[in-house]
Order: sequence, then structure tokens, then C-alpha cells
Amino acid sequence: MAVALGMVEVLGIPTALEVADAMCKGASVTLVGFENTDLGRITVLIRGAVAEVEVAVQAGLAAIAQVNGGELLSHHIIAQPHDNLEAALPICRSADLRTFAQPIRFPPPLSA
Repeated sequence: MAVALGMVEVLGIPTALEVADAMCKGASVTLVGFENTDLGRITVLIRGAVAEVEVAVQAGLAAIAQVNGGELLSHHIIAQPHDNLEAALPICRSADLRTFAQPIRFPPPLSA
């Protein structure tokens, strides 16, 4: 399974938290962390299967509208980051983070 990297860059902490929450709730992904560059530009980083990351990023983009003044700056998905990126950037999945990457379980339908 290819482990993709999903990135959504927004303006402000409230927007970043809303995006991260929506992405983690929207698909089976692991929140790797946040990168705060300057002037409130925050990038939310997630990892997971390519299809899951694609769904999560879309959920994150939709969540931006829920924040008063929320602003999207950029978003991107890298399907299989090169090993050099893994070593040089803070995008790795540690054992601590993997525990949160549990599959989403839906309840059975009410009618059988």
C-alpha cells in the first residue's frame, strides 16, 4: 500500500484545527502534524492510503467554510513521497501516531 502525504495550507489556527478535525473524521488517515511558517500560514499534514488521503483532503477543504474568516491558501497530495522527503521533513508516521489510524466503523442498518 502506498502511503500518501496530504497537505492543506490555511490561514490561522482555528481554520487549521477545523481542517485537521474534518480530515481525521472524514477518512482513515493519521494526522502527522502542523507546520507553521509565517504570518499565520499553517499547513496540516496527514498520511494514509492514497484513496483515504484524497477523501480526507476534500473533507478538510469543505470544512474551511465552517470557520469565520477561514481562508485556503493551498492544498496538494503526493501519492508516494520519496525516501529523501521522509528523512528530511517531519512527515513520518511514528508508532505513537499509528495508534490513531483505526478504520471507521459504521453501525449496522436499522432494518435487516
